[in-house]
Amino acid sequence: MPIYEYKCPNGHVFEVFQKMSDAPPETCEICGEGPIQRVLYPVAVHFKGSGFYSTDYGRGSRKKDSSRDGDQPSDTEKGEKKKDVKKVTES
Repeated sequence: MPIYEYKCPNGHVFEVFQKMSDAPPETCEICGEGPIQRVLYPVAVHFKGSGFYSTDYGRGSRKKDSSRDGDQPSDTEKGEKKKDVKKVTES
């Protein structure tokens, strides 16, 4: 049988050990106020076995792509600089 956690409008939180087919309580066990709401919590997930690796879906060290960052000049800018250098040496 699962343990359900409920919260009343006054902020009291309490647990109820009940069957899944049982009706939820209508009032708070502490103060008697109602209606109460069931509190839901996320479930922990553990990947076990040989099919998972510790770095899967994690932050990996990616190679820095300079063309996306804009730090490095593009190919056309490099070509223009080379042309300027050739003109200076020819003169």
